[in-house]
Amino acid sequence: MLPKHLLRPILFSLGCTLAFQAGAETADEAPTPEQVKAAATLQGQLPLQELRNFTEIFERIRSAYVEEIDDKTLFDYAIKGMLTSLDPHSAYLQEEAFTDLRESTSGKFGGLGIEVGMENGLIRVITPIDDTPAEKAGIRAGDFIVTLDDEPIMGLTLSEAVERMRGEPGSKISLEVRRGEENELLSFTLERAEIKVASVRTEMMSGDIGYVRITQFQEHTGAELKKALQKWAEDGKLNGLILDLRNNPGGVLDAAVDVVDAFISSGVIVYTKGRNPQSELRFEATADTVAGDIPVVVLINGGSASASEIVAGALQDHKRAVIVGTQSFGKGSVQSVLPLTETSAVKLTTARYFTPNDRSIQAQGIVPDIVVEQSEVTPYEERYYKESDLPGHLSNPTVKAKNDASEKTSATKESASEKKDSGLLKKDFQLYEAHTLLRGVSILSPVRVNASEG
Repeated sequence: MLPKHLLRPILFSLGCTLAFQAGAETADEAPTPEQVKAAATLQGQLPLQELRNFTEIFERIRSAYVEEIDDKTLFDYAIKGMLTSLDPHSAYLQEEAFTDLRESTSGKFGGLGIEVGMENGLIRVITPIDDTPAEKAGIRAGDFIVTLDDEPIMGLTLSEAVERMRGEPGSKISLEVRRGEENELLSFTLERAEIKVASVRTEMMSGDIGYVRITQFQEHTGAELKKALQKWAEDGKLNGLILDLRNNPGGVLDAAVDVVDAFISSGVIVYTKGRNPQSELRFEATADTVAGDIPVVVLINGGSASASEIVAGALQDHKRAVIVGTQSFGKGSVQSVLPLTETSAVKLTTARYFTPNDRSIQAQGIVPDIVVEQSEVTPYEERYYKESDLPGHLSNPTVKAKNDASEKTSATKESASEKKDSGLLKKDFQLYEAHTLLRGVSILSPVRVNASEG
């Protein structure tokens, strides 16, 4: 065991008065009345035998481990082990990790541009972020990172693996990846870069269908989305909206609430439940809705997590959008960041998310209304002769010559719009299906959104 003069401060650091009990055998070390009272109070709260075991193990490591380790490092290791053993998302954030967390919510950070989690001792890719070294190199959601710079991942904590992937922009790192049914590991060499994530990207597709891609929920995501919707409204007709949340790892909760609030004007958006009453929150929609009547399709997949699932679940429960794609990741837990010092904090799972219809997202995710697996669109060309191809066919008397020019102009305009997004639609079957669905809705009940609406 530790000498008594060392045992006492260690147990004090754990909030325990066991040291005074251990030292009560001699008169000169007898505890004071205040210490006895504190020990009696804490004895019902802290497992004293387990604390004795801890100090025993601490001393054995300190005295017998093959290399000398200072006390501060051992305590840091103990804290890390305590938190990482709880669940995959709780963590001890020391200076670099704490800085990375703050940078990621602002949309600017250094590294590879990859959202990861721990699974069976390996690093699982939740999603590569758009236009980052990881995405450009071909890293995919669901990949397992096996080695970093030829060193195995097995045995590292998630924070340690992430720290190795961080580095100066321009520096390189090699990864070996296990993917699905591939027999061999896939090798990648990535060049680190300063990651600047564009939270909201927009594009007008054919048929006056708006396309919004949210890559990550950041502080200003809600405001950026509303700005884009208002601009489209001012420009004229908007028949529908595709909200693409695929491979979106989540982010700031308030941003997810703002996004849902853009589409509904009343009701619950999300609420949380935890053991501590302070962790129980409830978010409701406001009347400040900019797109209350636009038909919406939300795209999700296995890389859609956390805040993405909050948005999809809320719009699904309110029957405000059709959810298309594949089942989402299933991260329905809330992490609270509890600062310890200016440079360190504890990230602790404190609650679970629930959708308006009381569904827990945790380990279940959001199941799409229409399941569409990803693939490329490969049209099969067919050629049929039509009446207009027959020699001497009768003309159509209802088509007037004066309409020919306007119809040709309209057709040319539509053709140009279709040409613009045809490449994307052919490569992305889920997007193709979402676009087709909204085109059908707009044909049956076209919606014109004016700037004054909402």
